[in-house]
Amino acid sequence: MNFFNIEKTSEGKARAGVLNTDHGTVQTPIFMPVGTVASVKTVHQREIKDDIKAQIILGNTYHLYLRPGMEVMEAAGGLHKFMNWDLPILTDSGGFQVFSLSGTRKMSEEGVKFKSHIDGSVHLFTPEKSMEIQRQIGADIFMAFDECVAYPAHYNQVKKSMDMTHRWLKRCMDWNEQNPELYGYKQRFFPIVQGSTYSDLRKISAEVIAEAGAEGNAIGGLSVGEPEDELYRITDEVTDILPKDKPRYLMGVGTPWNILESIGLGIDMMDCVMPTRNARNGMLFTWQGVINMKNEKWKKDFSPLDEFGTSFVDQEYSKAYVRHLFVSKEYLAKQIASIHNLAFYLDLVKVAREHILAGDFYQWKDSVIPVLRQRL
Repeated sequence: MNFFNIEKTSEGKARAGVLNTDHGTVQTPIFMPVGTVASVKTVHQREIKDDIKAQIILGNTYHLYLRPGMEVMEAAGGLHKFMNWDLPILTDSGGFQVFSLSGTRKMSEEGVKFKSHIDGSVHLFTPEKSMEIQRQIGADIFMAFDECVAYPAHYNQVKKSMDMTHRWLKRCMDWNEQNPELYGYKQRFFPIVQGSTYSDLRKISAEVIAEAGAEGNAIGGLSVGEPEDELYRITDEVTDILPKDKPRYLMGVGTPWNILESIGLGIDMMDCVMPTRNARNGMLFTWQGVINMKNEKWKKDFSPLDEFGTSFVDQEYSKAYVRHLFVSKEYLAKQIASIHNLAFYLDLVKVAREHILAGDFYQWKDSVIPVLRQRL
């Protein structure tokens, strides 16, 4: 069985496919909730599976390495068993987190030396170390160790960083060839395209990554502060080069409209902390637009939280009640809002997939995005 099968390609680049992993199949395009430290914030695993209907979630190499640590992870038998999650998991390489510790890290060709944000202890992440940790975590899909530069960045700095990412990729691949899986199931490796918003660098990087011949490919270094039109332009240019028969993962994206536009540019997989982070601050995404649950206007609105919502919280709680919880700083507010937003994101990509299969995705996308963006 192939790792990735395309079921239908629309009139443009959008496509519906299926990922086949040893922990189950994933229908694409898909949104992946972020479970940074072996937990999607405020949400039970049962809710992620049964109410939110996530098909795959993320774990974070940097955070899991520091806590609980790889001794605990291996003793548990990997992340699936540790967190009691029997569906697919993807891990990032830790690169983005390490590079965001700008004041406490030192980079060299060997790797990155950094101080733990927890206790200040010093650690070294090399491409080989990142691969070793991701083997120990045991994700179904794992990422190459790369450098993600900030935006904006000077051309020469971006080129230097990209070249090192490509050299590190070779080291990642060499390590993987020499070190088999630990837990008896297949792990799929994705390299990452870099190059910031420079088209010529992105083209070079996409060609290098395509030639690596991995089972899937990721696009990194976007959604880091660049304008939306730059995000779409670079994504469009890169998907023209990456192999059409392999899944394409756009890292860290984004709003509901970012997700639909990216699907239209040939992206199959996306993740973002936005649905849960914004939920904890009272921002809800719906098919009618964006709601700020803290607004006075919901104080006496006893209608369902979201009449078109797919999770149990949407029908069981009113807008007035959820607003009250937020104003009262009750933890339940964050939990309800997180379940709602994640369920909405999964419904969004499910409906997008249905329109790709029906052959009218672009018409539908262009009609729905203005509605999604409006503030209620």
